[in-house]
Amino acid sequence: MELVSADHAPLAYRRSGPTDGLPVLMLHGYPESSYMWRHLLDPVGAAGFLAIAPDLANFGDSPDVRPGNWERQIERLELFRRALDLTNFVLVAHDWGGLIGLRWILERELPIAGLVVSCTGFFSDGRWHGLAEQMRTPDHGEELMELLTRDLLAQALRSEWPGFDDRTIDEYWKCLRDRERRMAQLELYRSGDFEKLAPLEGRLRELDVPALALWGARDKYAPVGGAYRFAKLLPQAQVVVVEEAGHFVFEEAPDRAREAVLALLERVHQAQRSEPA
Repeated sequence: MELVSADHAPLAYRRSGPTDGLPVLMLHGYPESSYMWRHLLDPVGAAGFLAIAPDLANFGDSPDVRPGNWERQIERLELFRRALDLTNFVLVAHDWGGLIGLRWILERELPIAGLVVSCTGFFSDGRWHGLAEQMRTPDHGEELMELLTRDLLAQALRSEWPGFDDRTIDEYWKCLRDRERRMAQLELYRSGDFEKLAPLEGRLRELDVPALALWGARDKYAPVGGAYRFAKLLPQAQVVVVEEAGHFVFEEAPDRAREAVLALLERVHQAQRSEPA
C-alpha cells in the first residue's frame, strides 16, 4: 500500500495493485479518511485490481477546499478522476462516500464495472440522524465544533466500537484538526438535503452491474433497512449483513468485509470475461 501526496493529484490517496488492473475506487465517509481502507487495499491489489482510495477534500491529507459542501466534494472527485484518467472502475463507498460517489457517477453518467454500497443512503425521503441534525442546525453546530477535542472524538468513536486505536483516532481527527476544517464539515452536512436526490434515486436501476450492499446489523446511523432498499433498486445487488458490526463495518469486521468485497470483485471479473469480444 502506497500513500500518494496531494502534490501529485487533486486529492491525496492510497493505492495498491498493478497499474494496468481494473481500478477499484474506494470512498470513505465522515469522520474517516482513506486510512479506513487499510485492511482492504492490499488484498484487492493482490487480486489483480488497482485499488485507489482518496482522502476527500478537507479530510485526511488532502487539501482544504471551501465551501466544503456536497457539490464541491463532487467537483474535486471529478478532478481527481480526470487526473488519474479513470474511465471505468468499481466504486466502493461508505457513509458520505456513498452520497458523494453515487450522485457523482449518476449526474455525470460515468460507466462503472461494479458497485459496493455500505452503511449509506441515497433516498429522497431520508432523514438525518441526531448528530447530523445538530451539525446542520445554525449556531448549535458551531458550538458543537467549538467544544470538540480529539479526546471527545475518541470517546464518541469508542462508544460505537471500543477497538478504535490511537493511530486510527489520529487519522480521523485530521478532518477536524482546525477551525477551517470544522466549518467545512458543517458546510458538508448543511448541504445534505435529501430532496436533491429526487431526480436521481430511480436512476439506480441504470446501474446494471454486479453490486453489493454491505452493512453492519447494528448500524444506528444508516439502519440496515437501507441495504434492502438498495437491493430493490440495483438490478444485480446482493446483500451481506454482518451481525456483530455497526456503522464502521470495515473497522469492526475487516475479515468479513474483505471477504464480501473480494467476492463482489470476482463477480465483476466473471462478468467482464463473459462480455462479447
